[in-house]
This record gives sequence, C-alpha cells and structure tokens, in this order.
Amino acid sequence: MSTTTCTRTLVALDVDGTLVDGERRIPSGTVEALDLVRAAGHEVVLATGRSLAGLLPIATRLGLTRGWAVCSNGALTVHLDPAAPSGYDVVEARMFDPAPVLRRALDLTGNVRVAVEEIGWGWRTAGRFQADELNGQQKTMLLADLMAEPATRVALAAPGIRRYVDALHATGATVLPQGADWLDLTAPGVSKAAALEEIRAHLSIPAGHTVAVGDGVNDLEMLAWAGRGVAMGQAPAIVRTAADQTTGTMEERGVLSVLASLVPVVDGALSPLAAQISTAGRTAPGPVVLRVWHGPGPDLTRCEAWSLRDGRWVRHAPIPSGVGTTMRAIEAAALEAGLPYPRGDEGRRRAQWRSVTGDGPAGFELPLSDL
Repeated sequence: MSTTTCTRTLVALDVDGTLVDGERRIPSGTVEALDLVRAAGHEVVLATGRSLAGLLPIATRLGLTRGWAVCSNGALTVHLDPAAPSGYDVVEARMFDPAPVLRRALDLTGNVRVAVEEIGWGWRTAGRFQADELNGQQKTMLLADLMAEPATRVALAAPGIRRYVDALHATGATVLPQGADWLDLTAPGVSKAAALEEIRAHLSIPAGHTVAVGDGVNDLEMLAWAGRGVAMGQAPAIVRTAADQTTGTMEERGVLSVLASLVPVVDGALSPLAAQISTAGRTAPGPVVLRVWHGPGPDLTRCEAWSLRDGRWVRHAPIPSGVGTTMRAIEAAALEAGLPYPRGDEGRRRAQWRSVTGDGPAGFELPLSDL
C-alpha cells in the first residue's frame, strides 16, 4: 500500500448553498466525503450565517457532532461535543450594543421587523416573522427590551432596507445584506474569517494550510483569508472573482470535488469503515494504531487513528464509521483495507488488542502495519 502523508489542513465550509440546498437536502456522497476528509487528519469547520439553533440539526445530519463551528457570520464560535449537556460549548460570543443601530434603522424606515438572536434557542422578535424566516423558536417582545441587552446578531427585515447599508454601518455595526429586504447585524470587525483565524491559531495550523468553500457575499472575507478559497459555481460574480478557483454548482455537488482533492484516492469497493481506516493509515506521519473506547455496552463510542510522531503517540484522526460498531468490525475492516495486525500464536489467533489507560472509560488499541 502506498503512503501519501497529508499536511493537516483547516477546511472551512459554508452550509447553505455549499453543503445543503434550498430544500435543506444534503447531496448524496457528502457525508461520506466529509468522513474521509476527517479520517485524513484534516479539521473540518462549519462556517455559516445560520444561528446555532439552525446549525445544530444540520451538523448532526452531516455527522459533524464533534469539532469546531462558526455561526451567525462569525459572531459565535462553538465547540461541538456530544458529551456536553447541550451538545456544544460556547467558546466565544462576540456581543455588541444593538440600540444605536436599531434607533438609526427606525429613523430610516419605520416599517422594520427586528429579531435578536438568543444563543442555542432561537430569536426574540419585534414584528411578525414566518417560521421559515428564522432558525429556532421565537418569542415576541417590546422593541425597547430588545435594545436593552447586548446581542450576538440582529436581523432587520423591511422592504428595500438594503439601500441603508452604509448609513447603518456608520453606527459601528457590521452590516451584511441578505437580499434586498434583509440585513444581518453583528459587532464591529465580526466575520467568518476573523473567527476562523482564531480557530486556526488555536489549533496551530499554518496559515497556508487552509481551504474555504462558500457561495455568498458573507463568504467574501473567508475566501480571501483561506490559502485556497473556492467559490461554488452558482455564486454571484463578485464571489467567484474573489476566490482562487470555482467548483461546480450546488446541483453538480461541486463541494465534493474539493473534498476529494484533500484525500488520497480510495478503492471504491471498500466499505466506508475500511475506506476511512485506509485513508488514516496512508496519511499518518508514522506508524498507526487504532484506538477504541466503549460505552456501557459492546458498541464503540469512539474510534480514532493515532500515530507515532517524534517519539510519542498523538491523535491523527477520527474514524467516524467506527462509532457504533464493535472491535470485531474494526478488525475485519482493517484487513479489508489491507492493513494486518498482530495476532496470537495459538488457537483461533485472535487480534492482539492492548489496553489504553488515561483516555476514556474502556480503551483498547490495535497496531496496524502495511503488507
């Protein structure tokens, strides 16, 4: 088996128009492609204009329930973690005083509907919004009450309100148009790019080892920030011009070719679990062991590839399809991937799993080697 060591990369992905279409459908093959990218050791970060309440169900459908995410156009950074009480921890909420910009909006147009994001729950609103206009639940309040507390994100809806972008930006807020009749407001200096840069620095990933894919005006700074910025084929001309390259449209599943470029070619006949183990084995910088952890029963709650680097074992990548399977299934998939493992000398010559202490309630590891 050939080895293709991959440099760890931060892969920032917009959601709507990139991973999910207008009917909230995820194109076939997307979840499998994301699993392989993660198995190669890359860090996948969802970066969306959606609120956290709107992101969480999509992240679950994508299989991305553990890792980093940027919501509300950069106003909120969270770490997704199934073990956390709500499935996430808020890392940073970038707040601002909405009162000045809301007063200015009322001066410019009296017929404005206002929604203020409430993290992880939904929105507090003044004016009637349809259910499909906002992610999450809604609670109607007085406008004065909405002005009284700091906010991560505010949405303004009114006919033709886009023409007031400059006037509202003059109050200090970041103003993003989402069509002619809708504006998103966040704190000064907030963007997907700024939030992603903080994650990149935290993870110690080199600036040049970054990829971003998006399709909207709110992705412009993110595409410029990335070492490789990719616009979706249906993106407006201003977005495609700002990107380093353009991929296929949403209908053409354009993001899949970008994801495929980040991993070695895998035998299409392999099962998903075997393909991920093969990818991890080929991209790791040194010898590989598969580490697994059990929950209360026989099924695995975690499965990861660890690699020997500079004389110590470090986590290389998750094996997403290993979760919910068994140690026997891991053994079979490793053999399918062409990666044998040590066996006993007598009887049925069972795989020689070793105990792992200090990282989970019941951990075991299986060394792998090339044929």
